[in-house]
Amino acid sequence: MKRNVIPPYANDAVAHLKRVDPILGDVIDRVGSYAITRRPERFHSLVRAIIFQQLAGRAAQTIFDRFVKAVGGKRFPTPALLLAASDEVLRGAGLSRGKMSYIRDLATHVNNRTLDFHRHSRMTDDEIIADLTRVRGIGRWTAEMFLMFNLHRPDVLPVDDLGVRNAVGRLYKISPAPTAKALREFGERWRPYRSVASWYLWQSYNIVTPESSVAVTDGAAKKAIAKPPTPKSIPRKIVVAKASAGKTNARKPISIKAAAAKITRAAPAKSITPRKTRATIKKS
Repeated sequence: MKRNVIPPYANDAVAHLKRVDPILGDVIDRVGSYAITRRPERFHSLVRAIIFQQLAGRAAQTIFDRFVKAVGGKRFPTPALLLAASDEVLRGAGLSRGKMSYIRDLATHVNNRTLDFHRHSRMTDDEIIADLTRVRGIGRWTAEMFLMFNLHRPDVLPVDDLGVRNAVGRLYKISPAPTAKALREFGERWRPYRSVASWYLWQSYNIVTPESSVAVTDGAAKKAIAKPPTPKSIPRKIVVAKASAGKTNARKPISIKAAAAKITRAAPAKSITPRKTRATIKKS
């Protein structure tokens, strides 16, 4: 059974993000503690990620459950069991030909130890992404989710995630929403805790703002964003008090450069301790 955990770097990350980005700091105050799902499994998670690609959650879960039962019985199948499964068995579970090929390629890499999860603790984030994306069917986004939720790496920014990009556009009033390149540059302020910033951006969809009477996760907006890979028990919806009659808090959209400049001006300046000169040292 999965459970939420608070990583050891959580407090430092929250303090840093609130200091460098007051807008994200407001989201942090409303959402609460940074607690992500503990996913210690490796092979299991990657197989699941491949099966869930381009499918609605309920349909994907049904196929995944059939796959586990057909190939592994009561337990998740090992790479060897998966490789021994026939096309008929995998098709019967609902897997497409492409996904059958992808999970077999993954199982082959793990079985031959050309993909060794034990090595990841000694590898950088970029090295792990390169290691995982050698497998057919695993792209950069899947590798980044693995880094964030399985390995709990603190500084991953999934710039290709539509949910993160749209959340930045909404929170910072940037129109249109930033491109992957623009988001990468914009997110530099969040280093070395960009994973934590991304998680709070996903959670921001559960906050109702004065400009909207319904949560952004409802209706057409829900279809326009990528579903955040967060636990089912996400923080409660927090409703921001509506603006009083005759007033409005709506702001005009701005460019991403203007948003970045605004955050820089709003962030408190770092306190710098003056260095002692030689004369001061001698005098003291």
